[in-house]
Order: sequence, then structure tokens, then C-alpha cells
Amino acid sequence: MTHIGLLSDTHGYWDDRYLRYFEPCDEIWHAGDIGSLEVADRLAAFRPLRAVYGNIDGQDLRRRFPQTLRFTVDGAEVLMKHIGGYPGRYDPSIAGSILARPPRLFVSGHSHILKVKYDRTLGLLHINPGAAGKQGWHKTRTLVRLAIDAGTFSDLEVIELADK
Repeated sequence: MTHIGLLSDTHGYWDDRYLRYFEPCDEIWHAGDIGSLEVADRLAAFRPLRAVYGNIDGQDLRRRFPQTLRFTVDGAEVLMKHIGGYPGRYDPSIAGSILARPPRLFVSGHSHILKVKYDRTLGLLHINPGAAGKQGWHKTRTLVRLAIDAGTFSDLEVIELADK
């Protein structure tokens, strides 16, 4: 079983609670708009980090992270891209990859809207963890934790980061 901490859209903002809430996690995944190398470095120093760059990320982050990432964790194939849409409305930039070879889990960010939705047609789970940073119009900052075991997802938790 692998425990995952998932976040997106930090936009260069750091909150020490990321590490507190990701303490039980084996890996951290960032779905883009990281915003600064410092945020990426601090996450990567804490746990292994898988990330994609987002539309606001500069060349420094684009050199380090890909635009799209496909990998397997504990029996589940995962596809991650910052701008990805959601079931029924996948972004044209990723729809072909999803339709040609649907992953078990598709992770995207960009909208700043927390969304967990199952695509019955393709048999995949979509997660957008919302936004963990302060830049943008969202009112609630969010993180997601979940477990993956033999290709099955469980223990999905949404964590709201209220301002102190």
C-alpha cells in the first residue's frame, strides 16, 4: 500500500502544514502551477516528489518537470497533467492520450476547484486537488490524501487549510 499526498496550484506559496498533513504519505504529487523552485525543493526534501509543470511555471520548473507524466504506483497507472479537464470534458491537449489508453487515475489541477469524479465510461478516477496556494479566486485551500493498494484506491481524504 502506498499513501499519496496530492496538491496543486501552490503558485509559490508555502504552508508548513503541507508537511504536517503529508507526514503519513510515502510520496507527494504536485499537479502543476508550483510557482517556485523553493516549493518544489521543500516538498522533494520531505518525500519523493512527482510533479508536472503548469501554465504559470517558468523555465526553471519546466526544465525539471514534464508537462505530462504517466507512471504506475502499486498496480495503478496514473496520468498527470496540469490542464486536463475532467470526465466528459477532458482538455483537447490530453483527451487523445486518455481515450487511447485510459489510466486508472487521472490527476489534474488548474481550475482551483476540488473535484473527485469517477469516469464510468473509461473506468478511471479523476482527482483535481483544488488549490493549495493563495493566488486565485478560490476561497478554500485544499489538499488530498489517498492510498493505493494493488490498483485500488481507498482512504481518500480532503484537507481544508483554513487561514490562521
